[in-house]
Amino acid sequence: MFKEKVKSLLDKALEEHPSLFLIDFTVGGDNNIRVILDGDTGVNLQDCMDISRAIEHNLDREEEDFSLEVTSAGATSPLVLPRQYNKNIGRKLKVRTGAEELEGTLTQTSENSITLEWKAREPKPVGKGKVTVQKKQEIAFSDIQEAKVILKF
Repeated sequence: MFKEKVKSLLDKALEEHPSLFLIDFTVGGDNNIRVILDGDTGVNLQDCMDISRAIEHNLDREEEDFSLEVTSAGATSPLVLPRQYNKNIGRKLKVRTGAEELEGTLTQTSENSITLEWKAREPKPVGKGKVTVQKKQEIAFSDIQEAKVILKF
């Protein structure tokens, strides 16, 4: 019952912030509420505060004791939802599928897949040596086991 009430408050708060979306929501054993958000243009501290207040101010601590944590998905967190890929177009990703692990620049997303591009060194078709070629591969969301943004410092 408590979890449904919190979920309802969370859904209402997210409707008021259409650029935000839910990555994970749990209510643990001692009513530890944990909400992880992401956004089309990122998530800032104010977004977390707004969602937190929308939940906390509508629950009665006299009725239920709880703790609440509202955070953004970390920079090194795996991409979980197709919506997360759109904001990462142009960034380098490491994508693991069942058969292989690829690193490349995310150039395109569609309803069902992403497109990665990268340069590779391959043997020349004729003669000795190698030549740099541009590779491109479309990967279905259903084939992706894990995808992470590669951060450069």
